[in-house]
Amino acid sequence: MCSDMYRTPRTLLVCDRSSFLDEKNRVSSQVEQLHFNHKVSVLLPGCSSTPSNLNLVMNTISNFYLIRKLPIHELLNPDLQSAINQGVVYGLSFGTRIDEDTCVALVPKGRLILSLDKDSYELLGIEGKPSRFNHRTCSRFVVSVDLTDSSMAPGGWGHTRLLTGLRSHLQLQTDFLLSHHSGSRATLQPLLSRYDWSEHRPEVSCRHLTDMACPALQSCDCHSLLEWFGAVEANISCENSSSSFLSSFTCPEPNNTLSHALSISICGLLLPHDVQRLIQELSRLSWSPGLP
Repeated sequence: MCSDMYRTPRTLLVCDRSSFLDEKNRVSSQVEQLHFNHKVSVLLPGCSSTPSNLNLVMNTISNFYLIRKLPIHELLNPDLQSAINQGVVYGLSFGTRIDEDTCVALVPKGRLILSLDKDSYELLGIEGKPSRFNHRTCSRFVVSVDLTDSSMAPGGWGHTRLLTGLRSHLQLQTDFLLSHHSGSRATLQPLLSRYDWSEHRPEVSCRHLTDMACPALQSCDCHSLLEWFGAVEANISCENSSSSFLSSFTCPEPNNTLSHALSISICGLLLPHDVQRLIQELSRLSWSPGLP
């Protein structure tokens, strides 16, 4: 590996074992912190078809929009203000790389986040903090603005300053993904009417698995279970030898063989409340003891 390659940001894997029946489980609070989800994978051991109620939830996951070349100052438009204040609109720049490109996110509770290189940051003229995605020198910055603050009301000093920076100084525009809670589409219509946009549904795919090795849940540590699940999701064989060139991964032991299982993947711009609905429906399903 080239010695000049910069180090990746530190990562942390936290595994929390709990039950849906436990009122103090932290699943809901953890999901609410994940504002943007690209993919959710579900493995249903012992199932050969999708349960009807789960299928209904998957088919009613929120659609999202792709707006081409959206000027970011449009996110300060009064048309969007009420929806932003209610925390029902989510947005994310599309096709950008957070370590190299200018990236934009609109998260719940009305916070606008900009990840900028040094030149763009200085042009914008709004105070920010150094990014975690820096190289040896401080070359990237993150600007976070609370759009619900009183100074960000249309005509306020904060609103005027940011609008001038985005529209006149930086002139930032990007392809932008936008989504909303159900019943909020009317608030987006004025914005959509001014630009080239397309509506998209999350993509759902199912894969039927047979004679699959499955680790015994009570005897498997969290990291091994996660690695096994990733292998199943990626369609990697778990029946390999230690001398295999392509993969030496095997199912953790002890394990059992499932006659059939169903692997489901949902891809798109997935909002926390849709993931919550999916988890709630999964918690209502009945499972045999010891299955993951």
